Amino acid sequence: MELSPVVLPFACLPNVEYTSWMIHSAGLNIEVHETFPRQTCRNRYAILTAEGPFMLTIPVKRPGGNHTPFKEVLLDDPAKWVNNHWRAIESAYNKSPFFLYYRDVFEKIFRKPPDTLFELNFQFLNTLNQCFDIKPSFQFTTKFIRHYPPPVIDMRDLIMPKQDSAQQFPRQDYPPYIQAFSHKLAFAPNLSSLDLLFNLGPESVDYLTRIYHGNIA
Repeated sequence: MELSPVVLPFACLPNVEYTSWMIHSAGLNIEVHETFPRQTCRNRYAILTAEGPFMLTIPVKRPGGNHTPFKEVLLDDPAKWVNNHWRAIESAYNKSPFFLYYRDVFEKIFRKPPDTLFELNFQFLNTLNQCFDIKPSFQFTTKFIRHYPPPVIDMRDLIMPKQDSAQQFPRQDYPPYIQAFSHKLAFAPNLSSLDLLFNLGPESVDYLTRIYHGNIA
């Protein structure tokens, strides 16, 4: 079956759903020419703490105000957020079975972040793909298109850091796996792919294949 091309937002440490799109390389495009939208997956990601899902936001600076293109968005002073983010991740996952195996490659990025959100997300995405041992074939958009015609699947405004994509993919589409606090908390689906990686390790690709939504058009 021929798959429809897909347009994704450029997410930061993207959720499991986002990464499930990455495992299939047919016609995958990542939006980089939009005006930066606030409070989205571009600079937010969710982890699981002892109290439940917790949203982490990377503070940014928009030189052009509300009209700043995504590729021109700057990271705020790392001293204001890097330690807090890494401590939260370390506290949440230091007992997960694969955290020690993968932690160094992510800590390295956090400790020396680049200047732009584009470059940070690119480093995170490449690192996740390497850890998952997947080699997706994707390209960045060359211009902004407000409305894509069928059969393109436009996910730019559907992949959200706090929820599944609208009602298109129900929560039951995410089979439970053992998480760091499974002994006290109900399964929390579709968190940052860090959660999947630190808990399932090499088995993550099998999980991503099971929930892959690319055959939905």
